Amino acid sequence: MTRLPDKALKLLREPAFGFLAVVDRGPHVSPLWVDTDGTHVLINTAVGRVKERAMPEGALVALSISPPGDPYEHVDIRGRVARRVEGDEADEHIRALGRKYQGDDYVFTIREGERRVKIWIEPTVVA
Repeated sequence: MTRLPDKALKLLREPAFGFLAVVDRGPHVSPLWVDTDGTHVLINTAVGRVKERAMPEGALVALSISPPGDPYEHVDIRGRVARRVEGDEADEHIRALGRKYQGDDYVFTIREGERRVKIWIEPTVVA
């Protein structure tokens, strides 16, 4: 595992968008909210989406994270899916991401029947 440098940690802690690349019958890129626990990149998605299907534990992924006003000031991270969890922890995580990106009063609504999954990405290369 590669340590996340200060520049990456700063971007992951602010409301900077990530662009996640996975392979599922071909390349697939998704914009998404990102966070960190200081060691891993944390993301959240719904079960059944392309990015979720393409990210079993051990899957290789790539992310590019840019601050809102300057896409050229980005950090690129390659890594592998280290852990996945569904249920209450994943639901609270998406709500926390909603508050981070949309403000403290924002309430993320989980659709009826939707199952959320929180995913930990272990960085292997950071540039």
